[in-house]
Amino acid sequence: MYDIKIINGKIIDFNTEDLVLSNIGIKDGKIVSIGDCDEEANVVIDAKGKILSPGFIDIHMHEEVIGHSPDGDSYDIANRMLLMGVTTAVGGNCGNNRQNINEFFDFIDYNGSPLNYLLYVGHNFLRNKVGIKDRYRNASVSEIEEMKRLVNDAIEKGAIGISFGLEYSPGVTFEEIIEVINGAKGKKMILSAHYREDGDKSIESIKEMIEISKKTKFPMQISHLGSCIDRGMMKEFLKVIKKAIDEGVDVQADCYPYDAFSTFIGSAVFDEGCFEKWNKSYDSILLTEEPYRGKVCNEELFHKVRKEHPNMIVVAFVMNEDEVIEAIKAPFVLVASDGLYTKGQGHPRGAGTFPRVLGRYVREKEELNLIEAIKKMTLLPAKRLGLNNKGKIGIGLDADLVILNPDTIIDKATFENPTEPPSGIDFVILNGKITVKNNIIIENRVGRVIRRQELSKWGN
Repeated sequence: MYDIKIINGKIIDFNTEDLVLSNIGIKDGKIVSIGDCDEEANVVIDAKGKILSPGFIDIHMHEEVIGHSPDGDSYDIANRMLLMGVTTAVGGNCGNNRQNINEFFDFIDYNGSPLNYLLYVGHNFLRNKVGIKDRYRNASVSEIEEMKRLVNDAIEKGAIGISFGLEYSPGVTFEEIIEVINGAKGKKMILSAHYREDGDKSIESIKEMIEISKKTKFPMQISHLGSCIDRGMMKEFLKVIKKAIDEGVDVQADCYPYDAFSTFIGSAVFDEGCFEKWNKSYDSILLTEEPYRGKVCNEELFHKVRKEHPNMIVVAFVMNEDEVIEAIKAPFVLVASDGLYTKGQGHPRGAGTFPRVLGRYVREKEELNLIEAIKKMTLLPAKRLGLNNKGKIGIGLDADLVILNPDTIIDKATFENPTEPPSGIDFVILNGKITVKNNIIIENRVGRVIRRQELSKWGN
Protein backbone atom coordinates (compact mmCIF):
# COMPACT_ATOMS: atom_id res chain seq x y z
CA MET A 1 0.00 0.00 0.00
CA TYR A 2 1.21 3.49 -0.86
CA ASP A 3 1.43 6.19 1.77
CA ILE A 4 0.25 8.73 -0.81
CA LYS A 5 -1.07 8.31 -4.34
CA ILE A 6 -1.35 11.31 -6.64
CA ILE A 7 -3.62 10.76 -9.62
CA ASN A 8 -4.28 12.67 -12.86
CA GLY A 9 -1.34 15.04 -12.43
CA LYS A 10 0.70 16.54 -15.25
CA ILE A 11 4.24 15.41 -14.53
CA ILE A 12 7.18 17.39 -15.85
CA ASP A 13 9.50 15.29 -18.01
CA PHE A 14 12.74 17.25 -18.34
CA ASN A 15 14.11 14.81 -20.94
CA THR A 16 11.34 15.50 -23.42
CA GLU A 17 10.52 18.96 -21.99
CA ASP A 18 6.88 17.97 -21.92
CA LEU A 19 4.03 17.45 -19.50
CA VAL A 20 2.88 13.85 -19.11
CA LEU A 21 -0.49 12.91 -17.58
CA SER A 22 0.22 10.23 -15.00
CA ASN A 23 -0.09 8.96 -11.44
CA ILE A 24 2.55 8.68 -8.73
CA GLY A 25 2.82 6.28 -5.80
CA ILE A 26 4.81 7.34 -2.73
CA LYS A 27 6.02 5.12 0.10
CA ASP A 28 8.59 5.59 2.86
CA GLY A 29 9.62 9.00 1.55
CA LYS A 30 10.35 7.82 -1.98
CA ILE A 31 8.57 7.77 -5.33
CA VAL A 32 8.00 4.04 -5.84
CA SER A 33 5.67 3.98 -8.83
CA ILE A 34 4.81 6.14 -11.83
CA GLY A 35 2.01 5.22 -14.23
CA ASP A 36 -1.03 3.08 -13.40
CA CYS A 37 -0.25 2.88 -9.67
CA ASP A 38 -2.92 0.22 -9.00
CA GLU A 39 -2.22 -0.22 -5.28
CA GLU A 40 -4.43 1.32 -2.64
CA ALA A 41 -3.11 4.30 -0.66
CA ASN A 42 -3.62 5.83 2.74
CA VAL A 43 -4.11 9.21 1.08
CA VAL A 44 -5.23 9.85 -2.51
CA ILE A 45 -4.78 13.31 -4.06
CA ASP A 46 -6.57 14.08 -7.32
CA ALA A 47 -4.33 16.55 -9.17
CA LYS A 48 -6.55 16.88 -12.24
CA GLY A 49 -5.62 19.98 -14.21
CA LYS A 50 -2.59 20.62 -12.00
CA ILE A 51 1.16 20.45 -12.53
CA LEU A 52 3.16 17.98 -10.45
CA SER A 53 6.61 19.55 -10.03
CA PRO A 54 9.66 18.50 -8.07
CA GLY A 55 10.00 20.51 -4.87
CA PHE A 56 11.73 23.84 -5.42
CA ILE A 57 15.38 24.08 -4.39
CA ASP A 58 16.47 27.51 -3.17
CA ILE A 59 20.22 27.65 -3.69
CA HIS A 60 20.56 31.07 -2.08
CA MET A 61 18.70 32.15 1.06
CA HIS A 62 19.54 33.29 4.59
CA GLU A 63 18.62 30.90 7.37
CA GLU A 64 16.97 32.09 10.54
CA VAL A 65 18.43 31.97 14.03
CA ILE A 66 16.81 28.88 15.55
CA GLY A 67 16.50 27.43 19.01
CA HIS A 68 15.87 30.67 20.90
CA SER A 69 12.22 31.52 20.19
CA PRO A 70 9.91 31.76 23.24
CA ASP A 71 7.01 30.19 21.27
CA GLY A 72 9.11 27.13 20.37
CA ASP A 73 9.09 27.77 16.62
CA SER A 74 11.88 30.00 15.40
CA TYR A 75 11.58 29.01 11.73
CA ASP A 76 10.71 32.55 10.70
CA ILE A 77 11.99 32.06 7.16
CA ALA A 78 11.65 28.33 6.50
CA ASN A 79 7.91 28.31 7.19
CA ARG A 80 7.38 31.05 4.58
CA MET A 81 9.51 29.19 2.06
CA LEU A 82 7.66 25.93 2.58
CA LEU A 83 4.39 27.68 1.74
CA MET A 84 5.83 28.77 -1.63
CA GLY A 85 6.94 25.25 -2.55
CA VAL A 86 10.57 25.25 -1.39
CA THR A 87 11.52 21.84 0.00
CA THR A 88 15.33 22.23 0.10
CA ALA A 89 17.32 25.40 0.78
CA VAL A 90 20.92 26.54 1.12
CA GLY A 91 21.73 29.02 3.89
CA GLY A 92 24.92 30.68 5.10
CA ASN A 93 25.19 32.84 1.99
CA CYS A 94 26.85 36.23 1.47
CA GLY A 95 29.62 35.41 3.93
CA ASN A 96 27.32 35.17 6.92
CA ASN A 97 25.94 32.45 9.15
CA ARG A 98 23.41 33.80 11.59
CA GLN A 99 24.59 31.36 14.25
CA ASN A 100 27.15 28.63 14.79
CA ILE A 101 26.80 25.85 12.22
CA ASN A 102 27.01 23.08 14.80
CA GLU A 103 24.27 24.70 16.86
CA PHE A 104 22.07 25.05 13.76
CA PHE A 105 22.66 21.48 12.60
CA ASP A 106 22.19 20.02 16.09
CA PHE A 107 18.85 21.78 16.55
CA ILE A 108 17.49 20.41 13.27
CA ASP A 109 18.91 16.94 13.89
CA TYR A 110 16.97 16.84 17.17
CA ASN A 111 13.82 18.81 16.29
CA GLY A 112 13.38 18.57 12.52
CA SER A 113 12.78 21.51 10.19
CA PRO A 114 10.20 22.80 7.70
CA LEU A 115 12.83 22.34 4.95
CA ASN A 116 15.80 20.22 4.09
CA TYR A 117 18.72 22.53 4.93
CA LEU A 118 22.26 22.81 3.56
CA LEU A 119 24.72 25.46 4.77
CA TYR A 120 27.82 27.27 3.65
CA VAL A 121 30.30 28.51 6.21
CA GLY A 122 30.50 32.29 5.81
CA HIS A 123 33.82 34.07 5.54
CA ASN A 124 32.61 37.20 7.36
CA PHE A 125 31.22 34.99 10.11
CA LEU A 126 34.72 33.51 10.45
CA ARG A 127 36.31 36.98 10.47
CA ASN A 128 34.11 37.87 13.39
CA LYS A 129 34.98 34.61 15.16
CA VAL A 130 38.71 35.39 15.02
CA GLY A 131 38.14 38.89 16.41
CA ILE A 132 38.03 41.13 13.34
CA LYS A 133 35.43 43.71 14.37
CA ASP A 134 36.54 46.39 11.90
CA ARG A 135 35.19 45.42 8.47
CA TYR A 136 37.62 47.81 6.78
CA ARG A 137 40.67 46.13 8.28
CA ASN A 138 42.92 43.55 6.60
CA ALA A 139 43.26 40.20 8.35
CA SER A 140 46.60 39.36 9.92
CA VAL A 141 48.57 36.23 9.05
CA SER A 142 47.62 34.60 12.36
CA GLU A 143 43.94 35.46 11.88
CA ILE A 144 43.96 33.92 8.41
CA GLU A 145 45.57 30.77 9.79
CA GLU A 146 42.84 30.52 12.42
CA MET A 147 40.14 31.03 9.76
CA LYS A 148 41.69 28.24 7.70
CA ARG A 149 41.40 25.92 10.70
CA LEU A 150 37.77 26.94 11.23
CA VAL A 151 36.99 26.41 7.54
CA ASN A 152 38.42 22.92 7.62
CA ASP A 153 36.40 22.13 10.73
CA ALA A 154 33.15 23.45 9.21
CA ILE A 155 33.65 21.48 6.00
CA GLU A 156 34.33 18.34 8.05
CA LYS A 157 31.13 18.99 10.03
CA GLY A 158 29.05 19.14 6.84
CA ALA A 159 29.16 22.67 5.40
CA ILE A 160 29.00 22.40 1.61
CA GLY A 161 31.57 25.13 1.01
CA ILE A 162 32.55 28.71 1.77
CA SER A 163 30.50 31.83 1.04
CA PHE A 164 31.93 35.33 0.73
CA GLY A 165 30.27 38.69 1.29
CA LEU A 166 32.93 40.92 -0.15
CA GLU A 167 30.85 44.09 -0.24
CA TYR A 168 30.17 43.71 3.48
CA SER A 169 33.88 43.54 4.39
CA PRO A 170 35.83 46.03 2.26
CA GLY A 171 39.06 45.13 4.09
CA VAL A 172 39.17 41.63 2.61
CA THR A 173 41.98 41.19 0.10
CA PHE A 174 42.12 38.74 -2.80
CA GLU A 175 45.04 37.05 -1.07
CA GLU A 176 43.00 36.53 2.10
CA ILE A 177 40.22 34.91 0.06
CA ILE A 178 42.59 32.44 -1.57
CA GLU A 179 44.33 31.60 1.69
CA VAL A 180 41.06 30.99 3.54
CA ILE A 181 39.87 28.70 0.75
CA ASN A 182 43.13 26.79 1.10
CA GLY A 183 41.93 25.80 4.55
CA ALA A 184 39.80 23.22 2.77
CA LYS A 185 42.57 22.04 0.47
CA GLY A 186 42.07 18.42 -0.50
CA LYS A 187 38.30 18.64 0.06
CA LYS A 188 35.61 18.94 -2.57
CA MET A 189 33.24 21.84 -2.10
CA ILE A 190 31.48 24.78 -3.75
CA LEU A 191 32.01 28.53 -3.30
CA SER A 192 29.51 31.36 -3.45
CA ALA A 193 30.20 35.08 -3.40
CA HIS A 194 28.39 38.38 -3.00
CA TYR A 195 30.26 40.83 -5.27
CA ARG A 196 32.77 43.36 -3.93
CA GLU A 197 31.26 46.47 -5.57
CA ASP A 198 28.37 47.23 -7.87
CA GLY A 199 27.80 50.23 -10.11
CA ASP A 200 30.67 51.19 -12.38
CA LYS A 201 33.02 48.72 -10.64
CA SER A 202 30.73 45.71 -10.94
CA ILE A 203 32.50 44.23 -13.96
CA GLU A 204 35.73 44.01 -11.94
CA SER A 205 33.73 42.33 -9.17
CA ILE A 206 32.39 39.66 -11.50
CA LYS A 207 35.84 39.06 -12.94
CA GLU A 208 37.25 38.72 -9.42
CA MET A 209 34.78 35.96 -8.60
CA ILE A 210 35.65 34.18 -11.82
CA GLU A 211 39.34 34.53 -11.02
CA ILE A 212 38.78 33.02 -7.55
CA SER A 213 37.24 29.97 -9.19
CA LYS A 214 40.03 29.73 -11.77
CA LYS A 215 42.77 29.99 -9.16
CA THR A 216 41.29 27.59 -6.60
CA LYS A 217 39.64 25.15 -9.06
CA PHE A 218 36.46 25.21 -6.99
CA PRO A 219 33.01 25.91 -8.55
CA MET A 220 31.76 29.46 -7.99
CA GLN A 221 28.12 30.48 -7.54
CA ILE A 222 27.73 34.24 -8.13
CA SER A 223 25.06 35.55 -5.77
CA HIS A 224 21.90 37.49 -6.73
CA LEU A 225 23.15 38.65 -10.13
CA GLY A 226 20.21 41.02 -10.65
CA SER A 227 21.11 43.20 -7.68
CA CYS A 228 24.73 43.43 -8.74
CA ILE A 229 24.70 44.50 -12.35
CA ASP A 230 21.28 45.69 -13.39
CA ARG A 231 21.93 49.29 -14.32
CA GLY A 232 22.28 49.07 -18.07
CA MET A 233 25.10 46.54 -18.13
CA MET A 234 23.43 43.14 -17.88
CA LYS A 235 24.15 42.04 -21.44
CA GLU A 236 27.84 42.81 -21.01
CA PHE A 237 28.07 40.92 -17.75
CA LEU A 238 26.26 37.87 -19.03
CA LYS A 239 28.81 37.80 -21.85
CA VAL A 240 31.68 37.90 -19.32
CA ILE A 241 30.25 34.93 -17.43
CA LYS A 242 29.47 33.01 -20.63
CA LYS A 243 33.03 33.56 -21.86
CA ALA A 244 34.41 32.18 -18.60
CA ILE A 245 32.17 29.12 -18.85
CA ASP A 246 33.27 28.55 -22.44
CA GLU A 247 36.88 28.68 -21.24
CA GLY A 248 36.19 25.92 -18.73
CA VAL A 249 35.56 27.89 -15.53
CA ASP A 250 32.86 26.28 -13.37
CA VAL A 251 30.83 29.39 -12.66
CA GLN A 252 27.08 29.95 -12.45
CA ALA A 253 24.82 32.59 -10.89
CA ASP A 254 21.43 33.02 -9.26
CA CYS A 255 18.83 35.78 -9.32
CA TYR A 256 15.53 36.75 -7.67
CA PRO A 257 12.57 38.32 -9.56
CA TYR A 258 12.26 41.80 -8.00
CA ASP A 259 13.40 45.34 -8.72
CA ALA A 260 14.67 46.01 -5.19
CA PHE A 261 17.32 44.46 -2.97
CA SER A 262 17.34 44.16 0.81
CA THR A 263 19.97 44.08 3.53
CA PHE A 264 20.90 45.64 6.87
CA ILE A 265 21.05 49.43 6.86
CA GLY A 266 24.21 49.50 8.96
CA SER A 267 26.19 47.44 6.46
CA ALA A 268 28.94 48.75 4.18
CA VAL A 269 26.46 48.53 1.27
CA PHE A 270 25.15 51.94 2.41
CA ASP A 271 28.50 53.62 2.89
CA GLU A 272 28.98 57.16 1.60
CA GLY A 273 28.66 57.37 -2.17
CA CYS A 274 26.12 54.56 -2.56
CA PHE A 275 23.33 56.79 -3.89
CA GLU A 276 25.60 58.43 -6.45
CA LYS A 277 26.66 54.96 -7.57
CA TRP A 278 23.03 53.89 -8.01
CA ASN A 279 21.87 57.25 -9.38
CA LYS A 280 19.18 57.27 -6.68
CA SER A 281 18.41 59.24 -3.52
CA TYR A 282 17.42 58.58 0.09
CA ASP A 283 13.77 58.12 -0.87
CA SER A 284 14.67 54.84 -2.60
CA ILE A 285 15.09 53.24 0.85
CA LEU A 286 12.09 51.67 2.60
CA LEU A 287 12.35 50.85 6.31
CA THR A 288 10.78 47.52 7.27
CA GLU A 289 10.89 47.34 11.06
CA GLU A 290 9.53 49.29 14.01
CA PRO A 291 9.62 52.04 15.04
CA TYR A 292 9.78 53.13 11.39
CA ARG A 293 8.09 50.27 9.59
CA GLY A 294 6.73 51.34 6.20
CA LYS A 295 8.47 54.71 6.20
CA VAL A 296 10.49 55.96 3.23
CA CYS A 297 13.78 57.62 4.10
CA ASN A 298 14.86 61.19 3.74
CA GLU A 299 18.48 62.17 4.46
CA GLU A 300 17.92 62.79 8.16
CA LEU A 301 15.98 59.58 8.79
CA PHE A 302 18.44 57.48 6.79
CA HIS A 303 21.40 58.57 8.91
CA LYS A 304 19.41 58.34 12.15
CA VAL A 305 18.33 54.72 11.51
CA ARG A 306 21.76 53.75 10.21
CA LYS A 307 23.26 54.95 13.50
CA GLU A 308 20.58 53.83 15.97
CA HIS A 309 19.24 50.67 14.29
CA PRO A 310 22.11 49.28 12.17
CA ASN A 311 20.62 45.76 12.12
CA MET A 312 17.32 46.88 10.64
CA ILE A 313 16.50 45.22 7.32
CA VAL A 314 15.69 47.80 4.66
CA VAL A 315 14.62 47.59 1.02
CA ALA A 316 16.42 49.55 -1.70
CA PHE A 317 14.50 50.25 -4.91
CA VAL A 318 17.50 50.70 -7.17
CA MET A 319 17.16 47.81 -9.65
CA ASN A 320 15.77 47.43 -13.16
CA GLU A 321 13.28 44.59 -13.61
CA ASP A 322 13.90 44.25 -17.35
CA GLU A 323 17.54 43.40 -16.64
CA VAL A 324 16.52 41.06 -13.84
CA ILE A 325 14.39 39.17 -16.36
CA GLU A 326 17.31 39.14 -18.78
CA ALA A 327 19.49 37.57 -16.10
CA ILE A 328 16.95 34.93 -15.08
CA LYS A 329 16.55 33.87 -18.71
CA ALA A 330 20.28 33.13 -19.11
CA PRO A 331 20.92 29.35 -19.18
CA PHE A 332 23.53 29.50 -16.40
CA VAL A 333 21.37 31.53 -13.98
CA LEU A 334 19.21 29.76 -11.39
CA VAL A 335 16.15 31.13 -9.59
CA ALA A 336 16.85 31.80 -5.90
CA SER A 337 15.17 33.97 -3.27
CA ASP A 338 17.97 35.57 -1.20
CA GLY A 339 15.21 35.41 1.45
CA LEU A 340 15.89 37.16 4.75
CA TYR A 341 13.50 38.13 7.54
CA THR A 342 13.68 39.48 11.07
CA LYS A 343 10.53 38.62 13.02
CA GLY A 344 8.52 38.41 9.83
CA GLN A 345 9.75 41.69 8.39
CA GLY A 346 11.94 42.16 5.32
CA HIS A 347 11.64 41.67 1.57
CA PRO A 348 8.75 39.73 -0.05
CA ARG A 349 11.22 37.56 -2.00
CA GLY A 350 11.37 35.21 1.01
CA ALA A 351 7.69 34.30 0.53
CA GLY A 352 7.06 34.99 -3.15
CA THR A 353 10.08 34.31 -5.40
CA PHE A 354 9.15 31.01 -7.01
CA PRO A 355 5.41 31.66 -7.52
CA ARG A 356 6.30 35.12 -8.84
CA VAL A 357 8.52 33.70 -11.57
CA LEU A 358 5.82 31.22 -12.60
CA GLY A 359 2.96 33.70 -12.40
CA ARG A 360 4.52 36.96 -13.56
CA TYR A 361 7.41 35.95 -15.82
CA VAL A 362 5.95 32.74 -17.27
CA ARG A 363 2.19 33.24 -17.47
CA GLU A 364 1.76 37.02 -17.63
CA LYS A 365 4.89 38.27 -19.37
CA GLU A 366 5.70 35.07 -21.31
CA GLU A 367 9.43 35.68 -20.83
CA LEU A 368 10.12 32.01 -20.03
CA ASN A 369 8.16 28.85 -20.68
CA LEU A 370 6.85 26.86 -17.73
CA ILE A 371 9.21 23.90 -17.97
CA GLU A 372 12.26 26.12 -18.52
CA ALA A 373 11.40 28.14 -15.39
CA ILE A 374 10.72 25.11 -13.20
CA LYS A 375 13.97 23.53 -14.39
CA LYS A 376 15.82 26.58 -12.98
CA MET A 377 14.11 25.93 -9.63
CA THR A 378 14.56 22.16 -9.44
CA LEU A 379 16.75 20.09 -11.74
CA LEU A 380 19.50 22.64 -12.32
CA PRO A 381 20.10 23.59 -8.66
CA ALA A 382 19.95 19.88 -7.75
CA LYS A 383 22.69 19.16 -10.28
CA ARG A 384 24.70 22.14 -9.09
CA LEU A 385 24.62 20.88 -5.52
CA GLY A 386 24.99 17.17 -6.25
CA LEU A 387 21.51 16.33 -4.94
CA ASN A 388 21.09 13.25 -7.10
CA ASN A 389 17.80 12.16 -5.51
CA LYS A 390 16.10 15.54 -5.85
CA GLY A 391 15.13 18.00 -8.55
CA LYS A 392 13.24 15.58 -10.80
CA ILE A 393 10.49 12.97 -10.67
CA GLY A 394 11.52 9.35 -11.02
CA ILE A 395 11.21 5.98 -9.35
CA GLY A 396 13.48 5.70 -6.33
CA LEU A 397 13.92 9.47 -5.99
CA ASP A 398 12.94 11.55 -2.97
CA ALA A 399 9.28 12.41 -2.78
CA ASP A 400 9.72 16.20 -2.60
CA LEU A 401 6.85 17.52 -4.71
CA VAL A 402 4.71 20.59 -5.38
CA ILE A 403 1.21 20.39 -6.83
CA LEU A 404 0.43 23.74 -8.44
CA ASN A 405 -2.12 25.37 -10.70
CA PRO A 406 -0.29 27.04 -13.62
CA ASP A 407 -3.30 29.25 -14.31
CA THR A 408 -3.47 30.80 -10.86
CA ILE A 409 -0.04 30.55 -9.24
CA ILE A 410 1.22 33.98 -8.24
CA ASP A 411 3.01 35.67 -5.35
CA LYS A 412 0.93 37.61 -2.84
CA ALA A 413 3.73 38.91 -0.62
CA THR A 414 4.25 42.66 -0.95
CA PHE A 415 6.70 45.18 0.46
CA GLU A 416 3.98 46.16 2.93
CA ASN A 417 3.11 42.53 3.84
CA PRO A 418 6.28 40.61 2.99
CA THR A 419 5.28 37.17 4.32
CA GLU A 420 1.87 36.77 2.66
CA PRO A 421 1.66 33.24 1.18
CA PRO A 422 1.14 32.76 -2.56
CA SER A 423 -1.87 31.53 -4.50
CA GLY A 424 -2.01 28.48 -6.72
CA ILE A 425 -0.07 25.92 -4.65
CA ASP A 426 -2.40 23.13 -3.54
CA PHE A 427 0.05 20.76 -1.85
CA VAL A 428 3.69 20.58 -0.84
CA ILE A 429 5.08 17.12 -0.10
CA LEU A 430 8.44 16.81 1.64
CA ASN A 431 10.25 13.54 2.25
CA GLY A 432 7.04 11.71 1.38
CA LYS A 433 4.76 13.57 3.81
CA ILE A 434 2.13 16.23 3.12
CA THR A 435 3.48 19.41 4.70
CA VAL A 436 1.27 22.06 3.08
CA LYS A 437 -2.37 21.81 1.99
CA ASN A 438 -4.15 24.83 0.51
CA ASN A 439 -1.80 27.41 2.06
CA ILE A 440 -1.89 25.79 5.49
CA ILE A 441 1.16 24.12 6.99
CA ILE A 442 0.12 20.63 8.10
CA GLU A 443 3.52 19.51 9.34
CA ASN A 444 6.72 21.54 9.61
CA ARG A 445 9.27 19.23 11.17
CA VAL A 446 9.77 16.81 8.28
CA GLY A 447 12.93 18.45 6.90
CA ARG A 448 16.46 17.53 7.88
CA VAL A 449 20.08 18.61 7.52
CA ILE A 450 21.86 17.53 4.34
CA ARG A 451 25.59 17.51 4.93
CA ARG A 452 28.32 17.84 2.31
CA GLN A 453 29.35 14.21 2.81
CA GLU A 454 25.98 13.08 1.41
CA LEU A 455 26.39 14.94 -1.87
CA SER A 456 27.71 13.09 -4.91
CA LYS A 457 29.92 15.98 -6.06
CA TRP A 458 31.49 17.03 -2.77
CA GLY A 459 31.24 14.09 -0.41
CA ASN A 460 34.81 13.35 0.66
